[in-house]
Amino acid sequence: MALKYFLPLLLVSLLMDDCASRPLYTLPSEAKYGTKKPLQTSRPFNVAHRGANGEFPEETAPAYMRAIEEGADFIESDVLASKDGVLICHHDVNLDDTTDIADHKEFADRKRTYEVQGVNMTGFFTVDFTLEELKTLGAKQRYPFRDQQYNGKFPIITFDEYISIALDAPRVVGIYPEIKNPVFINQQVKWADGKKFEDKFVATLKKYGYKGTYMSEDWLKQPIFIQSFAPTSLVYISNLTDIPKLFLIDDVTILTEDTNQTYAEITSDKYLDYIKPYVVGIGPWKDTIVPVNGNRLSTPTDLVARAHSRNLQVHPYTYRNENQFLHVGFHQDAYSEYDYWINTIGVDGLFTDFTGSLHNYQELSSPLPKQQ
Repeated sequence: MALKYFLPLLLVSLLMDDCASRPLYTLPSEAKYGTKKPLQTSRPFNVAHRGANGEFPEETAPAYMRAIEEGADFIESDVLASKDGVLICHHDVNLDDTTDIADHKEFADRKRTYEVQGVNMTGFFTVDFTLEELKTLGAKQRYPFRDQQYNGKFPIITFDEYISIALDAPRVVGIYPEIKNPVFINQQVKWADGKKFEDKFVATLKKYGYKGTYMSEDWLKQPIFIQSFAPTSLVYISNLTDIPKLFLIDDVTILTEDTNQTYAEITSDKYLDYIKPYVVGIGPWKDTIVPVNGNRLSTPTDLVARAHSRNLQVHPYTYRNENQFLHVGFHQDAYSEYDYWINTIGVDGLFTDFTGSLHNYQELSSPLPKQQ
C-alpha cells in the first residue's frame, strides 16, 4: 500500500477508542515490498528529528510516518524507559510539556522531584508509570506556534513500534535512536536480570537484525546510528555491538551527564582522539559550530575541520523553518540556511524538524543519481 494512502488510514485508526491498548504494528515487522530502494549515500543525511515534528506531535507514529513520506533518510528518536522497564520513545524524562498528563487527574499523586543532570526537576516522570499507564496519555505539540489540532490524539510508542515503522517503509529508511539520560534511567529503573539500560537498548536492536559497521553490507540493509550525550554509554556499548555511534555535544554551558566534563574538554583535540575509536562522528548543537551573537552568526569555529581531519562525520542539530529559529542573514528562508550548512560549513547530516523542506532543497540542489 502506498504510504500516502496508508498515513490517513493510520490517523483514523489511532482515533479509535481502543488505540491506547493495542500496538500500532504487528511485531516484528512483516511488511514485504520486494526489493526496496536503497538508502541514498551521495549527499548529507536528512535526519527527521523526532519525526516530522514540525507537523505532528514529536516521537509519535504519525510524525515518523510523515517523515518517511517526505523523504527522510533516517528517523530519529530519544529512547527512555517506563517503570516496568519497557523502552519507549520520548524526549523528556518528564511528561509535562509533551503529553496531556495534566488532564489525567487519576495520576495527580505521581508528581515527583528528581535530580536530573545536576538540576532538581519537578513533574511527572516516565519512570513512575508503567507502559500500560503511559499508553493512556496523549502526545502534545511542544511549541504553541505549531499545529495544535492533533494534541491528545496519538499515544506514546515503544522502541519496538518505532523500529517497525522504519522496517515497514517502502524503501530503506534508517533509524537514529538516542540512549537518553542513561545515568537517570539506570538510577531509577531496575531490570530483573540485572541488566542496564544500555544492555536492553542494544538487545532490542539485535532482535530486529541491526548490526554492521558503517557502510557495510549489513548496515546498508538496515542503516542505523546510535547516539548519546553520555560518552561512557557509547564506550560501554562498543563492547556489545559494532553499529556506528555518534557522540552528541550540547551547549557550551552544559556539562556531560556522566563524566562532568566541559564543552571545551570534550571538543579538544585530545578528547576527539580519545573518542574516535568508539564513534564515527559527532552531533553538535549547531550554535556551537557557528556561535551566534544577537541572533547573527559569528565566525565559524574549527570544530568541523578538526572532526573531518580525524575522519569523523558531523551531524548538527536542530534545523527549524520558523522565523524565530532562523538567524539573521538567512532572510527568513530555510533553504538559505540549508545551503550555508551543507555547502559552506560542510556538514555530513542534518537533524531537522521539517524533513520535507530539507528533502526538497536537496532535490533541487543535488538531485540523486538515476540508479538511486
